[in-house]
Amino acid sequence: MITLNRPEDGNMFTSQTALEVRDCINEIRRETRTRVLVITGAGDKFFCIGGSKEGLPDTLMYEGTIPTVEMYEAIDKLQKPVIACVNGFAVGGGNVLQVVCDITIAKESAVFRQVGPMMGSFDAGYGTWYLEDLVGKKRAKEMWYRNPKLTAQEALEWGLINHVVPDDKLREFTRQIALEIADRGPYALAAIKSSFLARHGGVAGFARVAHDLMLPTYLQTDEHEELNKSFKEKRRPDTTKFGR
Repeated sequence: MITLNRPEDGNMFTSQTALEVRDCINEIRRETRTRVLVITGAGDKFFCIGGSKEGLPDTLMYEGTIPTVEMYEAIDKLQKPVIACVNGFAVGGGNVLQVVCDITIAKESAVFRQVGPMMGSFDAGYGTWYLEDLVGKKRAKEMWYRNPKLTAQEALEWGLINHVVPDDKLREFTRQIALEIADRGPYALAAIKSSFLARHGGVAGFARVAHDLMLPTYLQTDEHEELNKSFKEKRRPDTTKFGR
């Protein structure tokens, strides 16, 4: 479990926070022990209410922006299911964060909202395309244009989240769902998640399927072994070993 641990500031992510989440997820990519990742917020009031530019230099270049895209990309390309355990307000970048996760479970008192245009900000990309996938174009535009507050039940009815549970059952239910998913085949889950990524990811998304999943399997075939061996031995390959 990854916990955004800044409850005194609504669990807002700073530049450091976003990079720490990215780095943690990239470490999880490199090991097989973790089967399902859960992201939540510290305390019982906030999941995450967006980003804070605290400590960023005064520039319009990359150095002056919160690296949220790096955090979202890390979640997206992790070949393991990611569950958002929404324990309170999911606002602005915090709502985008739960949108990017594969499954969202929220407690009844949770609140969902996009606030960019009303406070001089926006999230064009993950916050729009993925949101449209979940709730449809009309509702996605309304969330961004009008910035309504959605209760957990309304978010469920809109298709923004998967489950709503009583406040005191959130952790227990999230654990139940995580353990259920952990019993599934990890390679199959990786292939499914990579297929979803390929839709929006263009060449980078397809590369996750072809390079990360298809290539390792091919490298275990007789065809690969024979071609590799014949090349090293400077001879024609034995084609009877192909196609198996």
